[in-house]
Formats: sequence, C-alpha cells, structure tokens
Amino acid sequence: MGFAQIFAIVVFLVAMTLIVSEKVHRTVVALAGAMLLIIFHVMDFETAIGHIDYNTLGVLFGMMLFVAVVRQSGLFEFLAIKCAKLAKGDPWHIMILFAILTAVLSAFLDNVTTVLLIGPMTLTICELLKINPMPFFMVEIMSSNVGGTATLIGDPPNIMIGSAAGYSFADFIAVDAPVVVVIMVVIIGVFYVLYGRKMHVTDEEKARVMELEPAFEDEHLMKLSVVILAVVVVGFMIHGKLGIESSVVAISAAALILLLSRRDVTKALLHVEWTTLAFFAGLFIIVGGMVETGTIDALANALIDVTGGDVFLTMIVLVFASAIISSFLDNIPFVATMIPILLAMEGSGMDVTPLWWAVSLGACLGGNGTLIGASANVVLSDIAAKHGHPITFIEYLKTGFPVMILTVVISCVYLILRFPPM
Repeated sequence: MGFAQIFAIVVFLVAMTLIVSEKVHRTVVALAGAMLLIIFHVMDFETAIGHIDYNTLGVLFGMMLFVAVVRQSGLFEFLAIKCAKLAKGDPWHIMILFAILTAVLSAFLDNVTTVLLIGPMTLTICELLKINPMPFFMVEIMSSNVGGTATLIGDPPNIMIGSAAGYSFADFIAVDAPVVVVIMVVIIGVFYVLYGRKMHVTDEEKARVMELEPAFEDEHLMKLSVVILAVVVVGFMIHGKLGIESSVVAISAAALILLLSRRDVTKALLHVEWTTLAFFAGLFIIVGGMVETGTIDALANALIDVTGGDVFLTMIVLVFASAIISSFLDNIPFVATMIPILLAMEGSGMDVTPLWWAVSLGACLGGNGTLIGASANVVLSDIAAKHGHPITFIEYLKTGFPVMILTVVISCVYLILRFPPM
C-alpha cells in the first residue's frame, strides 16, 4: 500500500473512533478529516467535492426546512392529543397510538424532528396520568427507527441508498414497508408483555386527559401543510417517472410552503440542522478518499471472497452485520462506507439488488440496538433526562438490543422469501 491509501485508511479509522467516542463533535471530525485528505494531496479539491452526494443533502435540507414551517401550525401536538382522547385515557391504548403515530410521522419526516415533537406531548400525557413515561419513550424510539425504515425519506441511510442505487419512493414502499408493518405489530406485542399489562390508572386520571382540547396554533397553515405534504408524498412516489431527483421534490415543497404561508424564511432556516448537513458533506469526502485510493475496491473483493460471490449468503451476512455495526456506530457513516463497496461489487458483474435492501433494513433497524444507535435515540433520551426520567445506556440495552435482534431476524426471513436463492 502506498502513502495515499494508508493515509486515507488512517483518517477514516480515526474519524470513526472519534465519532463513536463523542469526545469531539462529529461534524468537526468529518470536516477536519476531509480537509486533511485534500491538504495531504490524497485528492484535489474538485475530486473531493465530487464525492459529495448532493441529492441526499438536498432531501435532508428540503425536509428540514419544510418541517420547520409545518411545526408552527401545531399539527403534531393536535395529533398527539387526538390519539390520547381516542384511547379514552387508557395508558396502554395511548402507547399503541403514540407508537403508530411516531412510526407514520417518521416515515415521512425526519426521525429527530418526529421525536422532538412527540416527546413533550408524551410527557404531558404521562404527567396527567401520573405514570412513568420511560416505557413510552422506549417504544417511541423504536417506532421512529422502524417507521423511518419504510420509505425513501424516513431515515438518512435510505435517502443515501435511494440516491446511489436509483431507487424511488415507490421502490421502498414496495420492498421495505411490508416487513415494517409486521415488525411494528411484533414490537407492540413485545411491549405489551413488558409494560402494557402493568399499566393501570384511575378514572380520575383518565378524565384529565379527556378534558384536553386539541387546537391548532394556525389553522390556515395546518390545512396548507397537509395539502403540500400530500403533494410531497406523491412527488416522491413518481419523481423517477418525472425525470427529477428526490431532492428537487423536497426543496420545492420547502419553497412552496414558505411562499404560500409567508413565514419568515430567516427564522425557518434557523431550524435547519446545518451541523448534520456539514457532517454528511465531510463524511462523503472521507469515504471518497477510500474510493480514490482503491481501498473500497479491495474491501469489495474481500467480501466477495468471504462469501464466494454468493448473493444469497452475502445478503444474510450484510443484514446482520449492518444491524450490529449500526447499533454501536452511527448508521450514516456505515452506509456511506457500504455504498461504494456495493457499487464496486455491481461493477464486477454481481447482482446487488438484494444487498441494497439488506443494508437498508439492517442499518435502519440496527439503530434500535443501543442508546447511541441513532440520533433520535439520543434526542429522546435527553428529553427524558431533562424531565427527571433518565434512560441509562445499560437500561436501554437490556430491552433495545434483544428487540433489535428479533426485528433483524424477521427482516432476514422476509429477505429470504423476497429474494430466494437461485
């Protein structure tokens, strides 16, 4: 190996170590690593920025901006109160409806945004019922990651895979969504055994919830948001047939709602997670350094050698490896690393279609394994801790990891049935 290849590998490994340790902000790590590759001439600037997936960044930016406006309507709080009243104040039924609401919202919105909106409402309902919100937070964390697995825009790894493999919104609905429905049913069943049977509240406490009156902060904006969101979903489903990128749909939605609602664009832009977008950009360049030096091709060849080039065996290995690694390492850098490997395997003549879906399911569901497996986990646990209900790493691990393994086994069985060995 030459200097460029060794240096690219070292930068990648150090960056991953620092990201996992959380001692340095991951965005700083990604940008610093990207700049080191350019400074030490592993790549020139034009080659480096050529590795950035602007379609992925565009989808994230557009949806973040869109949600920043929609949240001002009070739509999400309205839905949460409606669910609580629909359940007639019964805590177990509320948990089921909150889990489903979280999963559905996460399928069409950013997971972090969803839990930021659902978390405070969960606390309000649980305080009225005088019950521990921890089980609610646990099932909401898992529901956000499972729901996000179902669609192209539900979880960043799917956005990245869709962009790299050319899969549309409809493709993800057709392949990932069916198993997601099964997994949600299983998770609700597991949580009934763990928590649901023990949830009991008085009639007086139920009455407090029933007295809540759902109301929109801005009814006009709410109606506008629902209409544009419906258009966005349709746009994501047919963008391939229209010959436009998914990022065009997302940014167009943001521009449209800003134009029609006349909301302050400066305030809306403040809610865009610029650090996340910068992290992505830097990470794409770091992985690009591995591509340019031939490291990715070597890894692809090694994977083919281990599995003998057998697509079926590789699929099974990938779904479990993706899940376990993504439990401890953010699934974004993992998928960013896997994409060029799969593209290299495809370039060798291998049919990688089942492998894309193995990585999608494994990486997204793997986020449920530990408290640091996905950004939504960290955000919701922070909300819980700030309100006196901390969820420790070990406490979460005892429930999260076994449930994650169960969901991955279900996914593996599904993939075997969907893509049987030839």
